[in-house]
Order: sequence, then C-alpha cells, then structure tokens
Amino acid sequence: MTRPMVGGRRRVDRVLDPTFIEGLSDISMIDLRARRKEAEQEEVDLSYLRRMLHGRMDIVQAELARRESSEDISIVDSLVSILSDGPRSTFGSGRHATAEPSRVSERRRGVEIAISDAEASDIEARSIGELVLVLEMLRGHESVVSQTRREVQAVMDTLSAELAGRYRDGLASIDELLNASSQPHDA
Repeated sequence: MTRPMVGGRRRVDRVLDPTFIEGLSDISMIDLRARRKEAEQEEVDLSYLRRMLHGRMDIVQAELARRESSEDISIVDSLVSILSDGPRSTFGSGRHATAEPSRVSERRRGVEIAISDAEASDIEARSIGELVLVLEMLRGHESVVSQTRREVQAVMDTLSAELAGRYRDGLASIDELLNASSQPHDA
C-alpha cells in the first residue's frame, strides 16, 4: 500500500484530504453521515488488509520458529493453529463496524504482490535470511497500513464528534435519523 496522496482519486486519498473535515458545521446531516460512512468503509478495508498482513507475518514467524526448534512438522500442517485466533497481546480499536470489507480481491492482490516481490510464496524453500527479509518487508507494509488506519480513525472521530454535537445541541434528532433510514435509497 502506498501512502495517501493529496489530490489522489482513491477513497483513502479523499478521506485523508484535509478538506474532507473542513467546514463540517456547514454541511447537511446527509452529507455528514455520508462522509462518516465513507471513512468507516475505508477503516474497515484497512483493518482487513492489516489482518491479512498479520496472517502472512504469523506464517513466516512460525516457519522461522519451526526451523529454530527443528520440528518435523511442515508449515502447511500447522496452518490451522498458526492462523487461529488465540490470545492477543494487542486490542482492536473498540469500534463497532457496520460495514464489510470492500474490494477484497484488490486488497488480497496487494498483499500477494508484496509477498511475490520478496519471492516468499514457498517459505519452506527460502533460507532463514530470506525469511527474515520477507518478515521485515511485511512489517514495513503493516506499519504503513496501521498508520494510515489511525489517521482514518481520527477523521472518523472528528465526524462522529460533529454528529454527536448536533444531536446534543438539538440541531438534529433521532426521529429524523430513523425517518431517513426507513426511506428507500436510490441505487
């Protein structure tokens, strides 16, 4: 993943453009909710990409550990335990996502390109030095994705604060929200 670009055409570029959150008090509730939804979708997609990268890193780390311990079991036979959700040392953002990842194949393709660039598709055939390089490369990608995700979350927080402030100050009502959500949407 490349860093967001000012004036870029991707959703992440739009969401992280400073103008995305300028003048929020002057835009309609519909536009404010649309921006919040767009930022949320980007955050969900970045979270998905980050999870994919973590899975790849877990596989490489497991192969390194297997070689260090001289275990006789293949990495393929260990995939279920490697990729299962066990106890985590870090916690998620605590946000309730209402969106599903979009552009899944595009995100997967990006991770696969990163992996193939490092010639790591067959990790059992790679040397320890090559695996260490692959792991460093994956960590670099993950760092960029995580930083971008934090920036998107900050935008979401700003948009959410504006929404909450409007409800708190009586500038918007829950009844209007419920009425708007019960109306049919144009395709």
